[in-house]
Amino acid sequence: MKILFKEDVEALRNQYNQEYKDYVAKLVVDEGRKGSELVYELEISYSTMRKGVANYKETKDKKPGEQYLTPNELEKERKEHEKEVY
Repeated sequence: MKILFKEDVEALRNQYNQEYKDYVAKLVVDEGRKGSELVYELEISYSTMRKGVANYKETKDKKPGEQYLTPNELEKERKEHEKEVY
């Protein structure tokens, strides 16, 4: 799993590549973030976000490649790791 930091997200945003679209879609689908809020926050068009979400839903189970952690997932992983260590 790859962790995305703010500067990574900024670099991805400038290109709107599939990796970035999947990350945005994951925030909507898996994290339950509102699309309208993300559109404003990330300065992307609503149609870009909507198409990315639709594509992500279709392919998320079929694509075994590298997956990215959202901030909430990172926090869960950190807490689980702390429990294992202590």
